[in-house]
Amino acid sequence: MSAIWERSSATTEDVREALASQHPMKDSTVRTVLSRLEDKGYLEHRVEGRTNIYRSLEPAQNVAVKAVQQIISRLCGGSVEQLLIGMVDDEVLDEQELQRLAKKILRRKQEE
Repeated sequence: MSAIWERSSATTEDVREALASQHPMKDSTVRTVLSRLEDKGYLEHRVEGRTNIYRSLEPAQNVAVKAVQQIISRLCGGSVEQLLIGMVDDEVLDEQELQRLAKKILRRKQEE
């Protein structure tokens, strides 16, 4: 997805080249992954000649939120608190991130 988000649209070859240094894949593998992402509603494609041009249907933040919601549902019994406590306990969040989160929570409470 990042290879597509970095551009407004991308071909299979564009994606393969963008990932080659970290995740070398065959063209057929990239096509399969893109097809699955399209089936899940993350991408769509148009055809130019014989080439599929893919574009994202969702911005990165929306996809990240959906992925976290699935993690919370599947692994944390639906508890956001459980996920956040685990992130704090395992020091996934640094002090600055914790402070920003605390400020955001306080603002949200004040709005209610």
